[in-house]
Parts: sequence; C-alpha cells; structure tokens
Amino acid sequence: MTEAYKAERTISAVFKEQKQIDDVIRRLIERGVSRDHISVMGRNFQSETRIAGFISKRDVILGGLRTGAIFGSLFGSFLSLLSGVGVLFIPFVGPIVAAGPIGAVLLGAASGAIAGSAGAGLVSVLTTLGMPEDKAAIYQTRLQAGEFLVMAEVASDRAGEFQLLLESAGGEEIHTIEATLARACAGACNSIEDLSPEVRSHLSLDAQRTFMERYNAVFNESNDQTKAEHAAWEAVHQQYDEDENGVWSKSKVGV
Repeated sequence: MTEAYKAERTISAVFKEQKQIDDVIRRLIERGVSRDHISVMGRNFQSETRIAGFISKRDVILGGLRTGAIFGSLFGSFLSLLSGVGVLFIPFVGPIVAAGPIGAVLLGAASGAIAGSAGAGLVSVLTTLGMPEDKAAIYQTRLQAGEFLVMAEVASDRAGEFQLLLESAGGEEIHTIEATLARACAGACNSIEDLSPEVRSHLSLDAQRTFMERYNAVFNESNDQTKAEHAAWEAVHQQYDEDENGVWSKSKVGV
C-alpha cells in the first residue's frame, strides 16, 4: 500500500526567470514532493496558447480558476501536472497565472479580502496564511515586477532539504510557514464541519450544505478535489447572492 504524502509546512521562494520554474517543479517532483502540493504564481508566463480570459476581483470567489488547455505545451509537461491552473485578478498585481493549491486559498477566505476592500491584495492573502507582513509585501512587489512565486508543502523533517533545493535552483527570499494551504475537504466531506474555516466563513449554513453536496457529487465521480471544489463554488454562485458582509447567504429568486 502506498504511503500517504505527508505535508506539514509550506516553503516559498521567488524566482526571477520563467525557465527556472520548469526546473524547480521537475526537481521537487523527482525528490518526492506531491504534484498536488506545489503552487506557482506569476504574471509574465509565455505560451503559444492564448489564455482564455480573466476573472474580475469580484468573481475570484465565484467561478474558480479557469481550467482546460490554457497553456498548451508551456514548460513541457511540468506546469500542466499541477492542479487548478488558471488566471486571477489580484489588486496591486493585476492578472496572474496561478497553479496548484494556492488557487483554493484564493477562492476561500483570503479571496474575500481580494474581492472586497480596495486596500487588500496578495499581502492580505499571504499574511492570512501566517506569513510575516514584510515578507508578504516583498513577494507582492516581486510578482508585480514580473517574477514568479513557488510554494511547496512538505514534511517537517524534510523542510531543510527542500529549502536547500529551492536555493540551489535559484530561489530567493525563501520562507517557511508552519502550516499547509487550505483545502475545502481532504477527500469527501462527511459533514459541513469538514469544510475548511476559510470556506465556511464565506457561506451561510444553507450555502455550506449546497457546497458540500455538490463537492461530494463531483468528487465521488472524478476523485479530483480541485474539480470538485470549483464545481461546488459554481453551485453556490448559481443559487445564492452575496450579502453586505461578503457572505453567500441570499437565495436567488426562482432557484
């Protein structure tokens, strides 16, 4: 029986050039990091395939990341191995490419900050995860400048090993968070209490049930957590409107 992947900490680093991203993803996977625990963000990815479109800051929490053949052969097969590749609008940064579980964070409570006040941005997202504000500000500034952010969720006893790997691959501003990124559920949801606090904080009780039911239906069919989460947010968007506090609680007329 295959041992379950152990993720306890999140290590992040900035890379200056796109070509470094392909290399670091390859090296992380070869050293045993699960592809479902690697995230990438950046503005200036080059691709022969036209990106399908952008999500407005108010729609970040609604529709999920755009999926499909967005990048074609970008980075060979490596970026395409990551989950939830798509485009998001981040205040102060602009449209960015996001891949991996960081997309789920942007769809949760952190994206409430993105979709809300004009003073919010990526700094708000990263500090919600437990990152010091000064480090989060550096990451936001460097993304604005066209650089790239890589995050890898790893076991505590291998954190030092992967810090050295990121550094040797050209990573800068390396930082470790003593936690992993939020998921809607680890597998199927047995009750609404299984939903992450980041998700629940933006949904009424009825909307939480809608989210869970749709999530489970798609997960049981596809065994794909990312696909299930995107479908669950879409179900909430179709059945509810947002109230003045940013909570999806108002049932739509005729639904």
